Amino acid sequence: MEYTFRTIEKKWKEYWKEHRTFSVSNHSPKPKYYVLDMFPYPSGAGLHVGHPLGYIASDIFARYKRLKGFNVLHPMGFDAFGLPAEQYAIETGQHPIKTTEQNINRYREQLDNIGFCYDWERAVRTSDPSYYKWTQWIFLKLFHSWYDRNTQKARPIAELISIFEIDGNANIPCPADEQICLDGNCWKGLSVEEQRDILMKYRLAYLGFADVWWCEALGTVLANDEVVNGVSERGGFPVEKRRMRQWFLRITEYAERLLDGLETLDWTEAMKEMQRNWIGKSIGAEIKFVVEQASDKAITVFTTRPDTIFGADFLVLAPEHSLVDDITTPAQQSEVNAYREYVRTRSERERISEVKLVSGCFTGSFAINPITQRPIPIWIAEYVLAGYGTGAIMAVPSGDQRDHLFAKHFNIPITNIFGARYSGEEAYMAKEGTLENSGFLSGIEISKAVKMAVDAIVEAGVGQGKVNYRLRDAGFSRQRYWGEPFPIVYKEGIAFAIDELSNHSIGEQSTLPILLPEVESYQPASSGEGPLANISDWVNTPVGQRETSTMPGYAGSSWYFLRYMDPQNDHEFAGRKATDYWREVDVYVGGTEHAVGHLLYSRMWTKALYDLGFISFQEPFKKLINQGMIQGSSRFVYRVHGTNQFVTYSRRNEMQVDEIHVDVSLVDGLLLDQKRFKAWRPEFANAEFLLEDDGSYICGVAVEKMSKSKYNVVNPDDIVAQYGADTFRMYEMFLGPIDVSKPWDTKGIEGVHRFLKKLWRLYVDEQKGWIVNQELPNAQELQVIHRTIKKIGEDIERFTLNTSVSQFMICVNELASLTCHKQRVLEPLAILLAPFAPHLAEELWQQLGHSTSIMDASFPDYEEKYITENSKKYPVAVNGKTRVELEFPLDMPEEMVKQAVLSHPIIMKWLEGKAPKKIIFVKGKMINLVV
Repeated sequence: MEYTFRTIEKKWKEYWKEHRTFSVSNHSPKPKYYVLDMFPYPSGAGLHVGHPLGYIASDIFARYKRLKGFNVLHPMGFDAFGLPAEQYAIETGQHPIKTTEQNINRYREQLDNIGFCYDWERAVRTSDPSYYKWTQWIFLKLFHSWYDRNTQKARPIAELISIFEIDGNANIPCPADEQICLDGNCWKGLSVEEQRDILMKYRLAYLGFADVWWCEALGTVLANDEVVNGVSERGGFPVEKRRMRQWFLRITEYAERLLDGLETLDWTEAMKEMQRNWIGKSIGAEIKFVVEQASDKAITVFTTRPDTIFGADFLVLAPEHSLVDDITTPAQQSEVNAYREYVRTRSERERISEVKLVSGCFTGSFAINPITQRPIPIWIAEYVLAGYGTGAIMAVPSGDQRDHLFAKHFNIPITNIFGARYSGEEAYMAKEGTLENSGFLSGIEISKAVKMAVDAIVEAGVGQGKVNYRLRDAGFSRQRYWGEPFPIVYKEGIAFAIDELSNHSIGEQSTLPILLPEVESYQPASSGEGPLANISDWVNTPVGQRETSTMPGYAGSSWYFLRYMDPQNDHEFAGRKATDYWREVDVYVGGTEHAVGHLLYSRMWTKALYDLGFISFQEPFKKLINQGMIQGSSRFVYRVHGTNQFVTYSRRNEMQVDEIHVDVSLVDGLLLDQKRFKAWRPEFANAEFLLEDDGSYICGVAVEKMSKSKYNVVNPDDIVAQYGADTFRMYEMFLGPIDVSKPWDTKGIEGVHRFLKKLWRLYVDEQKGWIVNQELPNAQELQVIHRTIKKIGEDIERFTLNTSVSQFMICVNELASLTCHKQRVLEPLAILLAPFAPHLAEELWQQLGHSTSIMDASFPDYEEKYITENSKKYPVAVNGKTRVELEFPLDMPEEMVKQAVLSHPIIMKWLEGKAPKKIIFVKGKMINLVV
């Protein structure tokens, strides 16, 4: 009976579906365990072999935890809203609903083909109205909330209004404008419009204006990292800076809690550091520099080195700073305008990363150093960003390298406040030593000078100590169609949530969800608004206009892990009993590309929902596993330049050639199938080949990102069809550590397939059939299986799954050499195999006499007595050459070991009757006889 994997895998997929094997209950006496994958965006290209890497690892872990006695939640869904689907709709004329549905069905088919243990009854998709109803609901909760810095938590906006009516905002500084100051009577005297304007400056979800990257061709605002060299990363379309009304999330209020929370998480230090750097906490001082030509205007700068204020030789403002127009002199106006126009084409990433590019423009004005009273010039430069800090810096060229390069480039005199430590060639940026040329700080250690400088600045009334963050509020609106509509109506230009208006005043869509309307065109409105602005019947209501932007892709993905807990609930985003039971995700598996986007937003949403009393935990993901990338192994042919001749790899340097990617399916290892290559593309039909001496054409090879453009994509469906899902799963794990990128090599999978066949033969003989017997295992067999139980369990807990596969191979080889077909050994082996090769394990389990799924079994326990070695095999050498391997008890006295060696027939043969000059015995390692 052969290992017929196709029949076996089909059988058990149907069994799992029919018996709802992976359906999970929210009510169980077992302890809970929540295993989650970062859910995919279903593109039309489907999965390639790199995508399932993390899914397989999490599936192994989820199955293992179930075998260990846990009630395991392991769901899957689809991040279905977003720009790619909308762009595809524009290009093809198909509605995103249709293409998204097709893509999801394709993904589901491919995922099922690999045999994952997902509870599909809990599946969600972010574009489903029954799901985005609750995304809109959470947005409303954020809109109706503010962050109380005194209690360090979000609170309902109604409570803020009550405080304003009595005390004003005396103890509650405005996060958007600290200059706002009002008492209770003042608040009550404001108009509704004025009150709502102030409240908007406190809300966690708020409306503001921002300079954003607008892409006309894509019809949407782009994030900074979506703009490269002045064009969109997607499609290469022109972009421009445009001031637009946008929704934001006030994530900056959570900066300190986001930092503190990292200490409670089981994430890699590298991942934590990425978040720390993105949040960018800085401790220093804010200092006011009065403009010399206009004493009523002051420039506020933030610095982490207030001790260097005596070395401040100029100020630099962001070109977008609000004071630039006011302080620029007529003589400098045209030059400033030209420079600002140049900066409009530059992304923030380019502005801060190109450290060797020095550019800037003098405004013509000067500021007064508040400590030295010395006038210093005011410049604008692209390396200062309006959104970070105050949008202005005091430049200390002797203590900052970028300021130093700027000063040198524009011939600005440099004050040396570090003495001999400043070489004049580059800045001294260390925080050691004493200061010089620094007035009352001269001769003071830098470590002490910082506090003295802050005290002096505060005493002089020109500044204050300050904690600053690089983190900025998150843009939360997109001028596109395929996203969640906002539950917002503008009444006389003022934004109101729909639950603040009469149910009858805004037509049918007065309750959630606000449905995304059908459209005939996905093109943006001429005003720069999203496509929804073109649907006047939808936009216009009896009381005002609906918001025409939609939410960003990360809206639905910020909370999806909560919906999995209670996906059929029509009354709540998730019931409190369900969230109290499942709580945080215990293990979250995904790529590092989400380190500072999705993960930060999910953490903020979780904390906000916790603050408002909807859930009982503050962090979404306890443990994070980052998988590496499976890279493509590309193949190349070499076309002689200007001809249709193709030269083999070894002869490519003999002539001028063009390197061309070739589809990997046309290559066996490195050997090109010349006939299929000629049929591949019309331009190669008449190809001629300059071959190796043996008549073969050898291709070049390189490891690259797997992509269709490089023709190195491998479809998992093809691998599963040829070798089976179990082979595919084990091979992906065998490739290397889960967190390391590694190349795919289809040829290597054959070894794993042979291993599974060998394992099968422990249980089944091709001629005799089932050969498992009831004999009692001997000591060697028990040692093999118990050692394997221990190793597999430890490896799965550590996610070192590549070494698990290696241990399986060692175990099978040893059992085969022992001719072991004993049920008491092979039954626990089948359970160990179940997380890795679930279809094969189920088949073996049934054949072993069980009527239920192997997933209802218990993971075996190892016994230490069978693992502890009582004896050791020694290589025995004569004059350094190993002649035999002998096994002795570990506690056997050395003299007895030597006597046994000397009396062994093989050793006696090599000694030829001579007595050895020396016997070298290294306990537990080796024996060598010197003759």
